[in-house]
Formats: sequence, C-alpha cells, structure tokens
Amino acid sequence: MKKSTSIIAIAMSIAATEVAGAQSQYHQKAEKNPFGLVYEDAITENVKGKVNIHPVTYKLNGIDITANVYTPADYDPSKKYPAITVAHPNGGVKEQTAGLYAQRLAEAGYITITADAAYQGASGGAPRHTDKPQYRTEDIHGMADFISQYPGVDANRLGALGICGGGGYTLNATKSDKRFKAVATLSMFNSGAARRNGYQNSQLNTIQERLKQASDARAQEATGGKIIYAGVASITDEAIAEVPTRFYREGYTYYYRTHAHPNSTFLYTMSSLLDLMTWDATDQIELINQPLLMIAGSEAGTKYMTDEAFAKATGTKNKELFVIEGATHIQTYWKGEYVLQAVSKLVSFYQTNL
Repeated sequence: MKKSTSIIAIAMSIAATEVAGAQSQYHQKAEKNPFGLVYEDAITENVKGKVNIHPVTYKLNGIDITANVYTPADYDPSKKYPAITVAHPNGGVKEQTAGLYAQRLAEAGYITITADAAYQGASGGAPRHTDKPQYRTEDIHGMADFISQYPGVDANRLGALGICGGGGYTLNATKSDKRFKAVATLSMFNSGAARRNGYQNSQLNTIQERLKQASDARAQEATGGKIIYAGVASITDEAIAEVPTRFYREGYTYYYRTHAHPNSTFLYTMSSLLDLMTWDATDQIELINQPLLMIAGSEAGTKYMTDEAFAKATGTKNKELFVIEGATHIQTYWKGEYVLQAVSKLVSFYQTNL
C-alpha cells in the first residue's frame, strides 16, 4: 500500500506541474472574448439598453474574489431588481456554464452574480486549487454580501442557483442563510459523498487508503513540502475516448476541449480530502425551509445525488424536482434545448418565489 500511495502521489505531483499551458491550444474562445467567456452567445461588448456584464472584485475573509455581475436590459440603478447568486461547478469558473446561466437569468430581468471560488480561478488564496466545503460555502455567503449592496438590488428578493458541486454547496449555504428566499440547483453534485464513496459508490473499499493519502499530503504541506494534487491536469483525446463513464468522458470534453478556460482545472489539493470526505451536502438539509427547485437530466449519472437530497429536504413545504428528459449531467451545461428548459423553469420558479 505504501508503494502504491507513493506512486500515486508522484504521478499527481508531476501532473500538477503540467497545468500551465498544457491546454492552451483549446483556449481560443476565452482569448477571443474580451471578458474571457467561453459559452455560446456570450456577451462580447456592453451595449446600452441590453444585458451588460460588469467584472468586479471584493474581499472575502481577506481573500480577493473575482466575479462578474450581469445586469438586465435597460438597467436603472435607481430601480429595484431581484438578484440571484450562481455558484459554479467543481473545477469550473465563472466564464463557463455559471456565466451562461447568469446571462440567461439577467435576460429575464434579474441582476446576477457569479464568482470564482476562493483559491480557484482568478480569485486569490493559496494553496491553489484548495477545494474545501467550508470555503465553497463561504463563497456563496460572500456573493450574497456583495450583491445585496449592489445598486438596484432588492436584498429582500435574493435567490440562489448552484450548478454541479456549486449546487451541493448552495444547499449547504442556504440551510442557514435566510437572506436567500428561493433556492435552486442544476445537476447537483454532492462533493462530499462523491469524494468519500466514489462516483456511484464505486470506491467504498478504498476510503481508508484515500484518507491516509490525504493525511500524508497534509503532513507534507505542514512541513513546507510540495503540494500534492488529486485529479487530472491534462488529458489526450485518446485517453478521453477510453474513459468508461459517460459523465467523466463528457466532463473532460467540456472542460478541456469545447469550453476550455485557462483558469479551469480538474485538480484539487489532496489534503482537501480531509474535509471533503467527512462532509455531506445532505447533512441537516431539513434546515432548508425556503422554496426549493432541483433540476437534473434524466440520463445524468449523477441524478441519484439530486434524488437523495430532494427526498431528505423535508423542511420546506414548497419543493419541486424537475427532470429534463434525455439530458446528461454535462449537457445541461451547454446544450441549447436543455439549457432553454432549465432556464424557463428557473425563471418561473424565481418569479413565483422572489
């Protein structure tokens, strides 16, 4: 076991050094868009009378957070608008699907904000790619802090949307943060359960081994040693084709090919597993008493996570599970027909509850 752990650690350490520039050939969209946006029909310039994007920065617990605020067409700061926070997926950044949904909701009349998580993307914090539930949850509280004070925002009509891992963290944040009056998730990913048990509970037999790896990584960090990373820094087309699960195969294609962004990566510090593996998005989920909408694709390999969380959310009298027929997890990020269905449902939900 020690030899296996050492080999894994070395391989992941080497992989981490490949991050910079390894996928530069796939970043053309980000380079061409003045705001670095990589989704289809993204804003390329701010035009009076249309939806505009406003890059902003703010401090959260001493860390610089980089975010984008989207304002509706004919935005008038003297008026009052409902607002929505959008939390991005694991490994994602604000310029990808979180930005797409933020833009679509702004087109429907909402002021929206999506921020890069602390320690990730263009936001500050070190070690880079730290991915701890308490930090990701605090990111959502921080978005609420900032957007509630933004000109034109009606702080009494604040909603939340979380996508993938951002969905699990949004559930966690809104258990206690009652500034949020309506809560929605899209393709929710329970990061704690997945890191602990594996995707579709495929790693139950290696929990203790992986906890030991995380503990060793933390010990190495504490003595000033090199940061050890889990995850994938880069991947070849051949390797993508050989990935056995559709979820990860489509995920690699999305993040490293069709919607690649230089700030986006599948890496996270191995030591983060100490926190991730002892956390669960559904713990005390009954504390959510706000209206709750959970959206998932019928063909998503992660749908079981949404189903489990929805069943446990017994504290709200107003909840709905909306299934997009034919959609996989990753397809809800970008595929037009599925995005349209999700946005339509979200707009109806927020109009009713904000």
